[in-house]
Amino acid sequence: MKYRLIRKIYRPFVTNYLALSSDLAHYLHNIIGVPEHKLSQIYNGVDSTRFFSATRRQPIEGCPFQNPGYWIVGTIGRMHAVKDQTNLAKAFVGALEIQPLLRERLRLVMIGDGPLRTDIQKFLEQSGVSDLAWLPGERQDIPEILRGIDCFVLPSLSEGISNTILEAMASSLPVIATNVGGNPELVENGKTGQLVPPNNPYELASAILKFAKI
Repeated sequence: MKYRLIRKIYRPFVTNYLALSSDLAHYLHNIIGVPEHKLSQIYNGVDSTRFFSATRRQPIEGCPFQNPGYWIVGTIGRMHAVKDQTNLAKAFVGALEIQPLLRERLRLVMIGDGPLRTDIQKFLEQSGVSDLAWLPGERQDIPEILRGIDCFVLPSLSEGISNTILEAMASSLPVIATNVGGNPELVENGKTGQLVPPNNPYELASAILKFAKI
């Protein structure tokens, strides 16, 4: 509410708004009151010289999961509450509870740093799956990491247009994303990936199992 009020206060002083998604354009026009003639909508692009598909999954430097028989689900982003990586950690544990035999091949990679990282590591340890997950913190080799996983997950509670979804798609990865913000504008449900409700570990676990062909 505070940020909404601030946006309304400085609205008359802005010449043009550039929204990165239709969802954000709708918010600016209908909630903030930005006139249509001051509003444009353009999606972000992706550097295809850096983000591209590999013929097979590539090893990630420093990652302990080098066995080609593993199926690696991964996420990339700052570990803050709005990104809700805790949801993914719970879904990962839930998937293993539903299919215990999956412990032999399912692995989790979570790239990024922030307040949630320590709590997630503790949760995975308490759940007895810390050896099946890798949380190395912040990394700079994101294109290479995307070519080293099998499925990308974005478990956010809120999004505009996710650059990491775009980068994952450019890397030819299936995407599981929460049905929030601009995510439905990028993920064609059932074709390029799957949309799941936010803050719902069971639905996310079910989607992971589906893509892992279990």
